[in-house]
Amino acid sequence: MFKTIRNAWSIPDLRKKILFTLLIVVIFRIGSVIPVPFLNMDALASVMGNAQGVDDTLVGYLNTLSGGAFSNATIFAMGITPYINSSIIMQLLCVAIPPLERLSKEGEEGRKKIAAITRYVTVALGLIQGTAYYFFLKNTIDNAAENATGLPIAKYTTGFPAVFSAIVIILTFTAGTALIMWLGEQINKNGIGNGISILLFAGIIARLPYTVNLLAEYWNLGSQGATQYYVLVPLWIVLFLGVIWVITFMQDAERRIPIQYAKRVVGRKMYGGQSTHLPIKVALGGVMPIIFASSILSIPSTIQMFTQPKEGFWKAFFDAFSPSGWLYAVLYFVLILAFAYFYTTIQYNPIEMANNLKQNNGTIPGIRPGRPTADFIAKILSRITLIGALFLAFIALLPILYSDFSGLRGLSMGGTSVIIIVGVALDTAKQLESQMMMRHYQGFLD
Repeated sequence: MFKTIRNAWSIPDLRKKILFTLLIVVIFRIGSVIPVPFLNMDALASVMGNAQGVDDTLVGYLNTLSGGAFSNATIFAMGITPYINSSIIMQLLCVAIPPLERLSKEGEEGRKKIAAITRYVTVALGLIQGTAYYFFLKNTIDNAAENATGLPIAKYTTGFPAVFSAIVIILTFTAGTALIMWLGEQINKNGIGNGISILLFAGIIARLPYTVNLLAEYWNLGSQGATQYYVLVPLWIVLFLGVIWVITFMQDAERRIPIQYAKRVVGRKMYGGQSTHLPIKVALGGVMPIIFASSILSIPSTIQMFTQPKEGFWKAFFDAFSPSGWLYAVLYFVLILAFAYFYTTIQYNPIEMANNLKQNNGTIPGIRPGRPTADFIAKILSRITLIGALFLAFIALLPILYSDFSGLRGLSMGGTSVIIIVGVALDTAKQLESQMMMRHYQGFLD
């Protein structure tokens, strides 16, 4: 990957794109440290100090994806989560609603219309999540256990100043969501591409110093008598590096179905007759099933932000969906498997693949063309999807299980984060390689 970046840097055009992408990332990080107005930052830091771990709360999960902006209530506190959720919703609707499905198949114009609708949905979701976050901050119980400063997080809680400050804070969160979306599109347009993923990558990497500092704190506990941390901390590092290796291996793993093309004569020339293969990646959906599952499981916690129940049935109900609970882990596992199969279904159509092979005189050795070929491909897809889904579920649940076992809580580098980091790094490297190859061919043809 570093060799690819070095080679791309030597090409002036690509160097400009890399510098432009870095500039956008710097702007993104600046916006992630500028807090919104009308908040007591000391009170906010006191409350959020115990809720930053990805393994403990939804706040920690959102905080990781936003690069620490969520816990600091900055302009970009909502991160790219609204855009991701909007894209997921549009993908689901394009399958469920026929007019949207037809629109998605209308070529470039249809894709532009779908992208425009996605932007509007993103802003709407940013407004809803920003409102939920404001009420979460405003309604946080003001006691010594949560707020050591004794001050409310929102400076104004009654009268016209409270209404005005609420409108400003919520609109600032929403504007930050729209700006992040625009920054990602600028990377796609003028940078190296993969814009939203690169911003997500930058946000997660920005939490790395926090994770290293927390590991150092746990290590220091070993010198104070808790000698088990001398084993647990190095074991976490080994697991982290091992997970990176496994993810890198699985990202490139694929099942190759052999294809044989029959010979055909066109005029005086003979075409076909060669053997090739149809590659099917093991991790077909990438990190999308995990993001789908996380989005669904975040709904109860989002509702809890609005309502803030103190006791009774609803408090127990919402607490059951805490990322540290067993119910969350079970539902997480089931939803990852379900969404992995769903994502494969909407991305690959075995009947269409079989028809394309038949039209091009291609066959799978030992399998008759038509329906038998479609059934064979569907069977392969089902098995591959199961392997990929179990892999994703294992990577996603491993940090949660290890945290419960070891007590190393608050570490922001969870399984989802590592998959995103590795996936984006590999995709970006491949994109740079394809752009360099395109320029090489252009120079050859010119």
